[in-house]
Amino acid sequence: MKLQTTIPLQPQQHNQIDYNSSILLLGSCFVENIGHKLDYFKFQNLQNPFGILFQPLAIEKLIANAANEQKYTENDIFFHNEQWHCYDAHSKLSHASKEELLTDLNKQIDLTAKQLNNSSHIIITLGTAWVYRHIETDTLVANCHKVPQKKFLKELLSVDEISESLQSIIELIRSVNKKASILFTVSPVRHLKDGFVENTQSKAHLIAAIHQALKENSSLSLVEGYFPSYEIMMDELRDYRFYAEDMIHPNQTAIHYIWEKFQSVWISKEASKTMETVDDIQKGLQHKPFNPNSEAHLQFLQKLELKIKEVQSAHPKISF
Repeated sequence: MKLQTTIPLQPQQHNQIDYNSSILLLGSCFVENIGHKLDYFKFQNLQNPFGILFQPLAIEKLIANAANEQKYTENDIFFHNEQWHCYDAHSKLSHASKEELLTDLNKQIDLTAKQLNNSSHIIITLGTAWVYRHIETDTLVANCHKVPQKKFLKELLSVDEISESLQSIIELIRSVNKKASILFTVSPVRHLKDGFVENTQSKAHLIAAIHQALKENSSLSLVEGYFPSYEIMMDELRDYRFYAEDMIHPNQTAIHYIWEKFQSVWISKEASKTMETVDDIQKGLQHKPFNPNSEAHLQFLQKLELKIKEVQSAHPKISF
C-alpha cells in the first residue's frame, strides 16, 4: 500500500557538488537550514553575508553591489531605536556604532564579491513576493528594522517583475563567473503574517517567475536549475508532525528529509561516501565519555584522530 505521493527526482547529470565545490547561498531563512547541513558535513560555503533576504529584488541588489564592488557610505544607513541600520541588510548586521556598521557592510560586500567570482554553485532561495517600499525614498527595502509601518507601502511583485529580477541576477553572476551552476528554490516556510491566501499567491508568483526565467535561459551551457523544496514540504510532508511548534517552520525531521532529497540530486556519490566518514567524526567529537582517562576512551580518540587525518589528507580544506 502506498501511503505517500512523492515528487520524482533525478540526480543532476553535470557539475554535482563535491568537496572541491565552493557554494554561495542567498535568500530566506531556509538557506540557513541547508547551510547548517553543509557546515556539518564540512563543505566550503558562504551563507547570507547580508543576513536573511526574503524577496528577490533584495537578493538582486546585493549581487549587483557585490559584482560592481559598490561601497556603502553614511548616506546608506540610518539611526533608529539606538542603533544604526541599513535597509539593504538584515538586523543582525545593525550596530550601535555607525563606523562599525559601515565597516561590516563593506567587508560583507567584499566577501560576497570574492565568493561570486569563485563559487562553483550558487543557491538562491526565495521566500516571498511581498515587498515594502519606503515612502520617503521611494525604494524597496530588504528589512524594515521595526520602523513604523506607516512609512512603507506594501506591494506584491508581479510574475514578470520577479522573472526580470531573476534574469538580472543570472546576468550579473555570469558577468563575473561563467562557470557556476545557479540553483533556485522556494522556501517551504509559509509567510502567514501576510495572510493565508496572500501567502499562496506570493509563492505562486515566485514559482511561476522562476520557471519563466529558467525557460528564458534554457539555452545556456550550464543550465540553471530548480529544486522543489517547497513542493516536497507541501506534498510529501503535509502532516503537521513535520512542523515546528509554530506550525509554520519545518522541524528538524523535515529539514533532514529535504536535505536527503537535495543530496540525492545535487551531491556526488563520491562526496556522499566522504560525508559518512565526516558524520562519524562529528559524532565522535561530540561524544562525552564517562571516564575520559580510561584505556577504551584513549583508543577511541586515537582511532578518531586517524580518521580525521585520513579525511584531511584527501580533502585538505576540511578542518574540524
